[in-house]
Amino acid sequence: MHKEKAGRARRWGAAMAALLFAGVAGSATPVASPVTGEAVAGASLSEWTARWWRWADAQRVPPYLDPDGRLCELGQEGPFWYLAGTNGRFAPNRECDVPEGKYLLLPIINMAYYQLDPDLPCAQMQAGAAVNNEHLLSAVVVLDGQLLGDMRVHRVKSPGCFRMDPDDDTSRLAAADGYWLMIKPLSRGRHTIRVGANYGAPGDEAYGHMQQSFEYVLHVGTRTQVTQAGPLPGAVAAR
Repeated sequence: MHKEKAGRARRWGAAMAALLFAGVAGSATPVASPVTGEAVAGASLSEWTARWWRWADAQRVPPYLDPDGRLCELGQEGPFWYLAGTNGRFAPNRECDVPEGKYLLLPIINMAYYQLDPDLPCAQMQAGAAVNNEHLLSAVVVLDGQLLGDMRVHRVKSPGCFRMDPDDDTSRLAAADGYWLMIKPLSRGRHTIRVGANYGAPGDEAYGHMQQSFEYVLHVGTRTQVTQAGPLPGAVAAR
């Protein structure tokens, strides 16, 4: 991306995040968290985040480019329903139908570092995935109008490096680091999740100042309201 255009995109993302934070400050109050840190289906949150990256990498269109919820059902299986953030260049409003009884795995803001050089050690990949997460400026998650507490305590690192294809010993390795929520299955009906977060790492124009600002309307078990999403100015189709 051209430097001037990239600067405009960052300013636009910052403005969207500021609006979200202002709305939260004016309308939401802390509430007992529906978040769990317990293992689900025998796997830790760290393992589930690795599975999230595999899921995102395997789809025909990256789920984080979803403009309005049309990609919600891609690759969904098992006890989790994977939600997605963005590539930091647009602020989507997504609407999804979610089966009852599903845990929600929500990325707040995160990074993965892939092994492009076969000689690159795992420790270096872990350091690459961590660098921006050491500089989290702010992170807010609101569920049905209620704040879900301090997001800084929800940082999750991969304990080592993982294969993008667990069944192929020659597939590329990756390390992941970031902020995630594992949300317990929600009650039947309509729910809204809003996320705003940003990094402030020095000297990295690509991701060190990344912004996340997105919203999900989830119809759990039944659709109680149908809305038509319009075009999203500024959305990108690829990175």
